[in-house]
Amino acid sequence: MHILITGAAGMIGRKLTARLVKDGKLNGQTIDKFTLTDVVAAEKPAGFAGAVDISTGDLAAAGAADKLIAQRPDAIFHLAGVVSGEAEIDFDKGYHVNLDGTRALLEAIRHADGYKPKVIFTSSIAVYGAPFPFAIPDEFHLTPLTSYGTQKAISELLLADYNRRGFLDGVGIRLPTICVRPGKPNKAASGFFSGIIREPLSGHEAILPVADTVRHTHASPRAAVGFLIHAAGLTRDQLGPRISLAMPGVCCTVAEQIEALARIAGPKVAARIKREPDELVMRIVAGWSERLDAKRAATLGFTAEANFDEIVKAHIEDELGGKIA
Repeated sequence: MHILITGAAGMIGRKLTARLVKDGKLNGQTIDKFTLTDVVAAEKPAGFAGAVDISTGDLAAAGAADKLIAQRPDAIFHLAGVVSGEAEIDFDKGYHVNLDGTRALLEAIRHADGYKPKVIFTSSIAVYGAPFPFAIPDEFHLTPLTSYGTQKAISELLLADYNRRGFLDGVGIRLPTICVRPGKPNKAASGFFSGIIREPLSGHEAILPVADTVRHTHASPRAAVGFLIHAAGLTRDQLGPRISLAMPGVCCTVAEQIEALARIAGPKVAARIKREPDELVMRIVAGWSERLDAKRAATLGFTAEANFDEIVKAHIEDELGGKIA
């Protein structure tokens, strides 16, 4: 089985590749080749004996997607994208990467005669827009209030139409905020959700740009990788015509996040969080969904953490070797 991962150098791409190498199979088929592509070079997966093709470049550039699809990968995990805050600041870049790149990939698939791969697309709960009901079902109208959410919503519609027309076998997963993200802070507007946990656990000060009362839904990187792999195994009959759906997660306030951190690491660690309001971040976050009704995903077998304590513990286990600064 040949697997293509776009955005392979990113955090989720790296963790997905490592998990697939460890499993050795996807949907019962042995994985014998990876094609890993991103704007920077992905690392060759350790311990994989099969073929690995690593490429760099702009997926939206002329011919780039066609070259990748010419290899006819069996499954495509489309993770490449510009994060929310950057997409809001740089309008052209956001649409070029998040929309034009996705369209180029779908078009390359459409024009490959006799080819119908499984395509797993990472969407976002940013496709929803206020005002919200108490809990947002999959059927809630898509009225995003950010450029990032708009780009993801358009891409969802494209994926659904290409799926309907039989060009591919697609599924879109609307990720909650992935927390705790390891590594250095990025330009995602949601980055502080991870920062206020990751940085204090590593002995560093963290900035909180929003009020403690902000409520949001989270899942760990470990859960996100599980979502992607599980999504790859869903059939058209299981999904029906609505091929994009919200993933489960832990809904809590920022205050509850901090309380979980204090319970696990102690009040001195939690005291490393400093409050500095940021108007842009507050405006973006105010337009995001809070509670998700992920009953459909649960029925289809998707699982996530039960509480935020589990998310903090997963980060300590997976990224810190069980040690807290």
